[in-house]
Amino acid sequence: MTFFSLARFVAVASKEFLQMRRDRLTFAMVLGIPLMQLIVFGFAINSDPRHLPTALLIQDHSPFSRGLTRAMENSTYFDVTEVISTEAEAHDLIQRGSVQFVVQVPVDFARDLLRGDRPQLLVEADATDPAATSNALASVQTLLDRVLAQELRGPNEWLRSQPPAVDLVVHAAYNPERISQYNIVPGLMGVVLTMTMVIITALAITRESERGTMENLLSTPVRALEVTLGKIIPYVLMGYFQAGLILVAARFLFDVPMVGSIPLLLAVMMIFIIANLAVGITFSTIARNQLQAMQMAFFFFLPSILLSGFMFPFRGMPVWAQHIGEVLPLTHFLRITRGILLKGSDLSMIRPEIGPMALFAAVVLLIGLKRFRQTLD
Repeated sequence: MTFFSLARFVAVASKEFLQMRRDRLTFAMVLGIPLMQLIVFGFAINSDPRHLPTALLIQDHSPFSRGLTRAMENSTYFDVTEVISTEAEAHDLIQRGSVQFVVQVPVDFARDLLRGDRPQLLVEADATDPAATSNALASVQTLLDRVLAQELRGPNEWLRSQPPAVDLVVHAAYNPERISQYNIVPGLMGVVLTMTMVIITALAITRESERGTMENLLSTPVRALEVTLGKIIPYVLMGYFQAGLILVAARFLFDVPMVGSIPLLLAVMMIFIIANLAVGITFSTIARNQLQAMQMAFFFFLPSILLSGFMFPFRGMPVWAQHIGEVLPLTHFLRITRGILLKGSDLSMIRPEIGPMALFAAVVLLIGLKRFRQTLD
């Protein structure tokens, strides 16, 4: 027998190519995952977000305030989306996450400036995600200096030779020290639940089919809904156990402030857990084996973690990527978690995030139940 036979080598390689062609799902994943990563990292990910929604509270209409408004818009970091008249409106917009910044020009700003009294210019930022605001806030002083250089000319030029003519006050709301753990640790709860709920459910049900034990269910009077609920309820309890561990660690290990209602968070979490379990059930009805189930779970998990705002600022992504992110339940759960824990948001404030998450859970669960019933039949 020869040490190496080209004919035997070609036969084995041909067999492998034939098997790859038959396993179309795995072949699609081999092509799809790197393509998805190229698109997401090449076009969607942006660590320097621009065009951030900004509200203006102008209480002194003067050439200085108008010049500052134009400079902020020209910088591309700020998009003025709201013009408000009270501080209560400013606080509400920041708490709801409708705007990233509120810029306040106080009463008699121009008069105090020309007198040399160093008036304050207040910039309030939603700092629950420090990465989304750091570069924009760093640019404010430069923009202010340019405006003052443009406006303070002639007899007022002497103000430019003094210490800063304007006292810039930056208030990082909900995370004054801009600690990244305050943003990451609450979000990690959603990431862990997504990963474990989808993967474990998909693998558990696929394993039943692979081992043939699913056939035993066909000889029993149980219905698809009963089987499905019986299989997912233990994982719901497991999800709450994981969430409890993360909340305890967040409070006592990382000192994450928890100013909102924990019972409200746990109640909303049920919708999020069901949404991910529904994805796992649907994948289990498509996959032929556990490897395919794992591949599909990873295919869902990767865009969830990249396009939800967990790793990169959500508003830094292009519009098409934001639309995809809005479909994913993790995007809405991150906003709910950070809103409740860091901002103290109540039900009325998080309701806009509950609807899309519940709709996703309902649609995917119906698809999973329908396919699972067909599998049992």
